[in-house]
Amino acid sequence: MKAMPLAKRGISDSRLVFGCMGIGGNWNHDPLTKEDYIIAEAAVEAALSIGITMFDHADIYKMGKSESVFGQILKNRPDLRDQIVLQSKCGIRLTDGVLAQRYDFSKSHIVGSVDGILERLGVEHIDVLLLHRPDPLMEPDEVAEAFNVLRSAGKVRHFGVSNMTASQIRFLQRSIAEPLVVNQLEMSLARTDWLDQGILVNRKEGVGVNFADGIMEHCQMEDIQIQAWGPLAQGKYSGQSLDDASDAVKETAALVQRLANEKETTPEAIILGWLMKHPAYIQPVIGTSSAARVLACQDAVRQSELMSREEWYLLYEKSRGHRVP
Repeated sequence: MKAMPLAKRGISDSRLVFGCMGIGGNWNHDPLTKEDYIIAEAAVEAALSIGITMFDHADIYKMGKSESVFGQILKNRPDLRDQIVLQSKCGIRLTDGVLAQRYDFSKSHIVGSVDGILERLGVEHIDVLLLHRPDPLMEPDEVAEAFNVLRSAGKVRHFGVSNMTASQIRFLQRSIAEPLVVNQLEMSLARTDWLDQGILVNRKEGVGVNFADGIMEHCQMEDIQIQAWGPLAQGKYSGQSLDDASDAVKETAALVQRLANEKETTPEAIILGWLMKHPAYIQPVIGTSSAARVLACQDAVRQSELMSREEWYLLYEKSRGHRVP
């Protein structure tokens, strides 16, 4: 069996990632509460208990409080740092009511953002830094300078991107000496244009598919780890109310539940297993603050191995709402 790209590079062999956007209270600047910490600790412990050793952050999550509450967990468990892989993102600047929300890949912002990330997490380095969303004003040489500063200072060990096309990655990589190791994209049974792009080649219905051509192939050829954010589709097929759902969503949720019953597992494991069945070795980023929901994902790797080609296509067809051409 081939190895996951991050495992090949000796970075992480965790097949699932715990996404920390859900911890840290609300999206405001209110102080963290004891309850915020309790919820975060329970979710992190649940992740560790099912073998997750990679944790994904961003400097903007909960206005920095997601990193701060995780930093408190690390402070209370100093042994934990050496057991896990820490990933964070920068490059988005939120609106302050005066300036527009914007992207910023300037050297000063990237370097300053990492200093803030390290301070909130209470660590000396992070393992992976991702550029959060493409900046139209990006200058690859300037990004390379920022990465060199951070790597030389021992603050970041590896670099990657999020939500980028193959051409954007190639454009950036031309200036950067070390390989970009991650591309994080929205992917789920509810977001299948990354598959539709490939099967609708030379078909009229493919004209409206807006998933940049070649991302999946480029990342696989270059051993760039594809990470899926939103892999559980906010519970659309695993417990969310279906009162106002489309027929396709209802039928997909019913199929997911049937497969879960037949295989004596959870809907979450079926949904994630479907993603992980893909030969790109997709690494789902589970973004929930619910410890119970994290635990429900425990069987995902096994289900990806057990899932047949027929079951995979049946789930794909149901989620699309019509058969593949």
